[in-house]
Amino acid sequence: MLKMRKIRKAVITAAGFGSRFLPVVKTIPKEMLPVIDKPILQYVVEECINAGIEEIIIVVRKGNDVIRNYFTQEVPGVRQLLEEQGKLERYKPIEEVLGFKNIKIIEQQPELPYGNGSPVISAKAYLEGEAAFAVLFADDLFVTKEKSCIAQLIEFYEQHDEAMAVCGAEKVPYEELNRYGIIKPTAQHEDYGEFELLIEKPDADKAPSDLAIYGRFVVPFKIFEYLTAQATGKDNEVWLQDANDQLSKHGRYFYKIIDGKWWTTGDPSRFYQAFTMFMLNDPRFAGDAKAMLKKLNLGE
Repeated sequence: MLKMRKIRKAVITAAGFGSRFLPVVKTIPKEMLPVIDKPILQYVVEECINAGIEEIIIVVRKGNDVIRNYFTQEVPGVRQLLEEQGKLERYKPIEEVLGFKNIKIIEQQPELPYGNGSPVISAKAYLEGEAAFAVLFADDLFVTKEKSCIAQLIEFYEQHDEAMAVCGAEKVPYEELNRYGIIKPTAQHEDYGEFELLIEKPDADKAPSDLAIYGRFVVPFKIFEYLTAQATGKDNEVWLQDANDQLSKHGRYFYKIIDGKWWTTGDPSRFYQAFTMFMLNDPRFAGDAKAMLKKLNLGE
């Protein structure tokens, strides 16, 4: 019988500037842009809750109170008005958010370089004593039938003692290979494998596979041997991908193809695609969304 390895904590990185979405992100964090009636970040938090994570650490930019207020601030005036109107059921989603009691919101250390690895470094003190932990980028959303994306990765990690780390991966079209980090696999099975190298945004004709990684990982605490403020890479930023590349040289790093569909919200076009697909997958709005799309006359 395999020895189970428990993942108790998750780090959600929500400290970027989201400059592709200016000017709206001047006052609203990109992670708080709505997908239907929830901000992007709430979907990621719910993904962790689905996985049974005991402590969710959200790393935000210094001075960013919007995210903290969203998860902690009550709105009694709204509740009172809805109660008076006989529409108190509309307040239930707010109560659900306020019921997320296992969230810790911290600020990214301001002295750290920019980069998607810096929020993880900022959470290091809260991860002491953990053999491994989950990392989620708030850019990425998933449509899954039952278990969330990170739940599937955690299940894989906890059931495979030989895995030092595991990341999510998805096959992408040839014309999009230069947009993502692409895995060079060393062993491949039906829906998982191992890799020895991660190439960031390669030319399509030089890509080692069609497997792109996205912002879902289970990594050991050992990653902090390579993920440091001094370990800057492209554009003088700290990249989690660089640390993952180093990890893969010192242990068995697996990838797992998730049962579901990945949607990135990293730029307005892909945000629109994600929004549309969530509408089409939500039984409350799918009918109207499909009818609207059928009526569009897009021309050439």
